[in-house]
Amino acid sequence: MRAASVLGALAVWQLLAQFRVDLWLRFSQFPTVTETARELAGRLGGPAYWQDLTDSLTRILGGFALAAVLGVTVGTALARSSLVSDLFGPLLEILRPIPAIALVPVAILLFPSNEQGIVFITFAAAFFPVTVSTRHAVRALTPVWEEAVRTMGGGRWRVLWSVVLPGALPGILGGLSVGVGVSWICVISAEMISGEYGVGYRTWQDYTVVDYPGVFVGMATIGLLGWLTSTAVEVLGRRVTRWLPRTANGAPGTYPRRGRWRAARPAAAGERGPS
Repeated sequence: MRAASVLGALAVWQLLAQFRVDLWLRFSQFPTVTETARELAGRLGGPAYWQDLTDSLTRILGGFALAAVLGVTVGTALARSSLVSDLFGPLLEILRPIPAIALVPVAILLFPSNEQGIVFITFAAAFFPVTVSTRHAVRALTPVWEEAVRTMGGGRWRVLWSVVLPGALPGILGGLSVGVGVSWICVISAEMISGEYGVGYRTWQDYTVVDYPGVFVGMATIGLLGWLTSTAVEVLGRRVTRWLPRTANGAPGTYPRRGRWRAARPAAAGERGPS
Protein backbone atom coordinates (compact mmCIF):
# COMPACT_ATOMS: atom_id res chain seq x y z
CA MET A 1 0.00 0.00 0.00
CA ARG A 2 2.87 2.38 0.71
CA ALA A 3 4.43 1.72 -2.68
CA ALA A 4 1.02 2.07 -4.34
CA SER A 5 0.49 5.51 -2.78
CA VAL A 6 3.81 6.75 -4.18
CA LEU A 7 3.16 5.22 -7.60
CA GLY A 8 -0.31 6.73 -7.64
CA ALA A 9 1.07 10.20 -6.93
CA LEU A 10 3.65 9.79 -9.71
CA ALA A 11 0.90 8.70 -12.12
CA VAL A 12 -1.20 11.77 -11.32
CA TRP A 13 1.86 14.00 -11.80
CA GLN A 14 2.63 12.34 -15.15
CA LEU A 15 -0.91 12.79 -16.46
CA LEU A 16 -1.28 16.41 -15.35
CA ALA A 17 2.07 17.41 -16.83
CA GLN A 18 1.75 15.37 -20.02
CA PHE A 19 -1.67 16.80 -20.94
CA ARG A 20 -0.69 20.33 -19.81
CA VAL A 21 -3.67 20.70 -17.50
CA ASP A 22 -4.35 24.37 -16.68
CA LEU A 23 -7.29 24.85 -14.37
CA TRP A 24 -6.86 26.76 -11.13
CA LEU A 25 -3.40 25.16 -10.79
CA ARG A 26 -1.15 25.37 -13.85
CA PHE A 27 0.78 22.28 -14.87
CA SER A 28 1.71 23.41 -18.38
CA GLN A 29 5.30 24.23 -17.37
CA PHE A 30 5.78 21.13 -15.25
CA PRO A 31 8.22 18.49 -16.53
CA THR A 32 6.76 15.01 -16.68
CA VAL A 33 7.95 12.13 -14.54
CA THR A 34 9.70 10.58 -17.54
CA GLU A 35 11.57 13.83 -18.32
CA THR A 36 12.67 14.13 -14.70
CA ALA A 37 13.77 10.48 -14.66
CA ARG A 38 15.84 10.99 -17.83
CA GLU A 39 17.48 14.05 -16.29
CA LEU A 40 18.26 12.11 -13.12
CA ALA A 41 19.74 9.23 -15.09
CA GLY A 42 21.99 11.64 -16.98
CA ARG A 43 23.22 13.27 -13.78
CA LEU A 44 23.92 9.99 -12.05
CA GLY A 45 26.67 9.35 -14.57
CA GLY A 46 28.50 12.62 -13.86
CA PRO A 47 30.71 13.65 -10.91
CA ALA A 48 28.88 16.91 -10.13
CA TYR A 49 25.76 15.18 -8.79
CA TRP A 50 27.74 12.98 -6.42
CA GLN A 51 29.86 15.88 -5.23
CA ASP A 52 26.73 17.88 -4.42
CA LEU A 53 25.30 14.86 -2.62
CA THR A 54 28.47 14.36 -0.58
CA ASP A 55 28.71 18.03 0.37
CA SER A 56 25.11 18.23 1.57
CA LEU A 57 25.39 14.99 3.56
CA THR A 58 28.63 16.14 5.18
CA ARG A 59 27.05 19.41 6.24
CA ILE A 60 23.86 17.83 7.57
CA LEU A 61 25.64 15.06 9.47
CA GLY A 62 28.17 17.41 11.05
CA GLY A 63 25.61 19.99 12.17
CA PHE A 64 23.04 17.41 13.29
CA ALA A 65 25.54 15.34 15.28
CA LEU A 66 26.70 18.46 17.13
CA ALA A 67 23.09 19.50 17.77
CA ALA A 68 22.19 16.03 19.06
CA VAL A 69 25.02 15.96 21.61
CA LEU A 70 24.61 19.53 22.83
CA GLY A 71 20.81 19.45 22.66
CA VAL A 72 20.53 16.37 24.88
CA THR A 73 23.12 17.78 27.28
CA VAL A 74 21.54 21.23 27.55
CA GLY A 75 17.99 19.88 27.70
CA THR A 76 18.88 17.50 30.52
CA ALA A 77 20.67 20.27 32.42
CA LEU A 78 17.69 22.61 32.03
CA ALA A 79 15.34 19.96 33.41
CA ARG A 80 17.56 18.81 36.25
CA SER A 81 19.11 22.06 37.51
CA SER A 82 17.13 25.10 38.59
CA LEU A 83 20.32 27.19 38.38
CA VAL A 84 20.91 26.28 34.72
CA SER A 85 17.22 26.82 33.97
CA ASP A 86 17.28 30.31 35.53
CA LEU A 87 20.52 31.32 33.81
CA PHE A 88 20.02 29.94 30.30
CA GLY A 89 16.29 29.17 30.03
CA PRO A 90 15.16 32.74 29.23
CA LEU A 91 17.96 33.20 26.68
CA LEU A 92 17.07 29.98 24.88
CA GLU A 93 13.38 30.89 24.82
CA ILE A 94 14.25 34.24 23.20
CA LEU A 95 16.47 32.63 20.56
CA ARG A 96 14.23 29.63 19.84
CA PRO A 97 11.53 31.45 17.78
CA ILE A 98 14.16 32.90 15.40
CA PRO A 99 14.21 30.80 12.21
CA ALA A 100 17.58 29.20 11.62
CA ILE A 101 17.64 30.45 8.03
CA ALA A 102 17.43 34.02 9.40
CA LEU A 103 20.86 33.40 10.95
CA VAL A 104 22.55 33.38 7.53
CA PRO A 105 23.80 37.00 7.91
CA VAL A 106 25.06 36.16 11.41
CA ALA A 107 26.87 33.10 10.07
CA ILE A 108 28.49 35.15 7.31
CA LEU A 109 29.76 37.65 9.88
CA LEU A 110 30.91 35.07 12.41
CA PHE A 111 32.61 32.37 10.36
CA PRO A 112 35.51 32.75 7.92
CA SER A 113 34.05 30.35 5.34
CA ASN A 114 30.62 29.58 3.91
CA GLU A 115 31.10 25.90 4.76
CA GLN A 116 31.37 26.59 8.49
CA GLY A 117 28.42 28.96 8.32
CA ILE A 118 26.17 26.36 6.68
CA VAL A 119 27.12 23.77 9.31
CA PHE A 120 26.29 26.33 12.01
CA ILE A 121 22.85 26.99 10.49
CA THR A 122 22.20 23.24 10.32
CA PHE A 123 23.22 22.93 13.95
CA ALA A 124 20.94 25.79 15.01
CA ALA A 125 17.98 24.25 13.17
CA ALA A 126 18.24 20.92 15.01
CA PHE A 127 19.46 22.17 18.38
CA PHE A 128 16.24 23.70 19.65
CA PRO A 129 13.84 20.81 18.81
CA VAL A 130 16.25 18.36 20.47
CA THR A 131 16.73 20.59 23.52
CA VAL A 132 13.04 21.25 24.08
CA SER A 133 12.05 17.60 23.59
CA THR A 134 14.77 16.45 25.99
CA ARG A 135 13.76 18.99 28.62
CA HIS A 136 10.09 17.96 28.50
CA ALA A 137 10.95 14.24 28.48
CA VAL A 138 13.21 14.52 31.52
CA ARG A 139 10.72 16.62 33.46
CA ALA A 140 7.94 14.10 32.72
CA LEU A 141 9.79 11.23 34.43
CA THR A 142 8.14 9.88 37.55
CA PRO A 143 10.19 10.69 40.67
CA VAL A 144 9.59 7.20 42.07
CA TRP A 145 12.30 5.75 39.80
CA GLU A 146 14.93 8.20 41.01
CA GLU A 147 13.93 7.72 44.62
CA ALA A 148 14.27 3.94 44.22
CA VAL A 149 17.83 4.26 42.89
CA ARG A 150 18.83 6.67 45.64
CA THR A 151 17.32 4.38 48.24
CA MET A 152 19.60 1.60 47.00
CA GLY A 153 22.65 3.85 47.32
CA GLY A 154 22.90 5.23 43.79
CA GLY A 155 24.46 8.65 43.34
CA ARG A 156 23.74 11.48 40.94
CA TRP A 157 25.58 9.95 37.97
CA ARG A 158 23.96 6.57 38.57
CA VAL A 159 20.54 8.21 38.49
CA LEU A 160 21.45 10.02 35.28
CA TRP A 161 22.67 6.95 33.39
CA SER A 162 20.23 4.40 34.80
CA VAL A 163 17.02 6.42 35.12
CA VAL A 164 17.01 9.83 33.46
CA LEU A 165 18.49 9.11 30.04
CA PRO A 166 16.83 5.70 29.49
CA GLY A 167 13.47 6.99 30.70
CA ALA A 168 13.65 10.10 28.50
CA LEU A 169 14.81 8.24 25.37
CA PRO A 170 11.40 8.14 23.60
CA GLY A 171 11.04 11.90 23.93
CA ILE A 172 14.65 12.51 22.94
CA LEU A 173 14.24 10.38 19.81
CA GLY A 174 11.14 12.33 18.88
CA GLY A 175 13.15 15.54 19.07
CA LEU A 176 15.93 14.01 16.97
CA SER A 177 13.44 12.97 14.30
CA VAL A 178 11.98 16.47 14.13
CA GLY A 179 15.44 18.02 14.24
CA VAL A 180 16.83 16.11 11.28
CA GLY A 181 13.86 17.15 9.14
CA VAL A 182 14.24 20.82 10.06
CA SER A 183 17.98 20.56 9.43
CA TRP A 184 17.38 19.49 5.84
CA ILE A 185 15.07 22.46 5.25
CA CYS A 186 17.65 24.90 6.57
CA VAL A 187 20.76 23.38 4.99
CA ILE A 188 19.11 23.43 1.55
CA SER A 189 17.99 27.03 2.05
CA ALA A 190 21.47 28.04 3.24
CA GLU A 191 23.06 26.37 0.23
CA MET A 192 20.72 28.31 -2.06
CA ILE A 193 21.71 31.60 -0.44
CA SER A 194 25.43 31.29 0.23
CA GLY A 195 26.54 27.77 -0.62
CA GLU A 196 29.18 26.46 -2.94
CA TYR A 197 28.10 23.09 -4.28
CA GLY A 198 25.46 21.01 -2.56
CA VAL A 199 21.98 19.86 -3.58
CA GLY A 200 20.36 23.16 -2.63
CA TYR A 201 22.95 25.18 -4.52
CA ARG A 202 22.53 23.04 -7.66
CA THR A 203 18.73 23.21 -7.47
CA TRP A 204 18.81 26.99 -7.31
CA GLN A 205 21.25 27.17 -10.21
CA ASP A 206 18.92 25.01 -12.28
CA TYR A 207 16.05 27.35 -11.48
CA THR A 208 18.00 30.44 -12.57
CA VAL A 209 18.69 28.88 -15.98
CA VAL A 210 15.06 27.64 -16.28
CA ASP A 211 16.06 23.96 -16.18
CA TYR A 212 12.85 22.65 -14.61
CA PRO A 213 13.68 18.93 -14.93
CA GLY A 214 16.89 19.70 -13.01
CA VAL A 215 14.89 21.52 -10.35
CA PHE A 216 12.65 18.50 -9.88
CA VAL A 217 15.69 16.22 -9.74
CA GLY A 218 16.99 18.36 -6.89
CA MET A 219 13.64 18.26 -5.11
CA ALA A 220 13.42 14.48 -5.45
CA THR A 221 16.98 14.12 -4.16
CA ILE A 222 16.23 16.31 -1.15
CA GLY A 223 13.09 14.33 -0.33
CA LEU A 224 14.88 11.00 -0.64
CA LEU A 225 17.79 12.11 1.53
CA GLY A 226 15.42 13.48 4.17
CA TRP A 227 13.46 10.23 4.21
CA LEU A 228 16.62 8.12 4.50
CA THR A 229 18.03 10.15 7.42
CA SER A 230 14.70 10.19 9.26
CA THR A 231 14.40 6.44 8.76
CA ALA A 232 17.93 5.97 10.10
CA VAL A 233 17.02 7.91 13.26
CA GLU A 234 13.85 5.83 13.66
CA VAL A 235 15.69 2.51 13.21
CA LEU A 236 18.36 3.59 15.69
CA GLY A 237 15.65 4.58 18.13
CA ARG A 238 13.99 1.19 17.91
CA ARG A 239 17.29 -0.54 18.59
CA VAL A 240 18.18 1.51 21.65
CA THR A 241 14.66 1.24 23.10
CA ARG A 242 14.11 -2.49 22.58
CA TRP A 243 13.35 -2.82 26.28
CA LEU A 244 10.24 -0.63 26.00
CA PRO A 245 6.77 -2.17 25.58
CA ARG A 246 5.49 -1.81 22.01
CA THR A 247 2.10 -1.02 20.56
CA ALA A 248 0.63 -2.87 17.59
CA ASN A 249 2.34 -0.57 15.05
CA GLY A 250 5.77 -0.93 16.68
CA ALA A 251 5.80 2.43 18.46
CA PRO A 252 6.99 2.63 22.07
CA GLY A 253 4.14 2.08 24.46
CA THR A 254 3.56 3.41 27.95
CA TYR A 255 4.24 1.80 31.25
CA PRO A 256 1.26 0.35 33.09
CA ARG A 257 -0.04 2.41 35.95
CA ARG A 258 1.37 1.53 39.31
CA GLY A 259 -1.74 -0.38 40.34
CA ARG A 260 -1.46 -2.72 37.36
CA TRP A 261 1.94 -4.04 38.38
CA ARG A 262 0.42 -5.61 41.48
CA ALA A 263 -0.10 -9.34 41.15
CA ALA A 264 -3.41 -10.83 42.22
CA ARG A 265 -3.27 -11.98 45.86
CA PRO A 266 -4.64 -15.46 46.40
CA ALA A 267 -7.68 -15.58 48.64
CA ALA A 268 -7.01 -16.73 52.21
CA ALA A 269 -8.85 -19.67 53.72
CA GLY A 270 -12.40 -18.70 54.50
CA GLU A 271 -12.15 -15.47 52.55
CA ARG A 272 -14.87 -14.89 49.97
CA GLY A 273 -13.56 -14.30 46.48
CA PRO A 274 -15.22 -12.17 43.81
CA SER A 275 -18.64 -13.39 42.78
